Amino acid sequence: MIAHLKGKLDYKSPEHSIVDVNGVGYKVFTPLSTYYALPQVGESISLRIHTRVREDDLKLFGFLTEEEQTIFEKLITINKVGPKLALGILSGMSPADLLTAVMNKDAARLSAIPGVGKKTAERLALEMKDKLADLALDMEHQPDANHQDGFYEDALSALVNLGYKKPQAEKALKYAYDQNGKESSLEDLIKESLNNL
Repeated sequence: MIAHLKGKLDYKSPEHSIVDVNGVGYKVFTPLSTYYALPQVGESISLRIHTRVREDDLKLFGFLTEEEQTIFEKLITINKVGPKLALGILSGMSPADLLTAVMNKDAARLSAIPGVGKKTAERLALEMKDKLADLALDMEHQPDANHQDGFYEDALSALVNLGYKKPQAEKALKYAYDQNGKESSLEDLIKESLNNL
């Protein structure tokens, strides 16, 4: 099983990317949070990989953070949640927000994610709580409170990859985060930061 890919980013889109490892291109499906933090095409990339093998199909799912991969792997153990929906859930909510919604059994918030119906949201709220308890505990004990919403680092990485200097990007991001960081998605946070820049 492929667990890790390190190579050159050959292609990227919101649905999938291609990582060139010594001349072999690997098609990797990623959530939007990973896509927004990818470097420019042609630059080096390192992704955590979940390999899914079916009778006539092999697919690779890639993540920049351990939290994203862990949540994805827990999500696909839930009845009627396949890899496509799991990526959609990770794309629709940051890991920190998802954990909060699951821990609070907030089915209404979960059903706001595109592709997640009321019944699926209720199943997620019920079945995921125990599965994610350890991860929620780990994230609660992260030292920097400002960075507890896992997408802060993803947004900063995306801004730096867009060519902004890190101190400049951090200042714009901090302002956007202070304004509405708890409520905004990764995409909103990046857009707001770009407006500030």
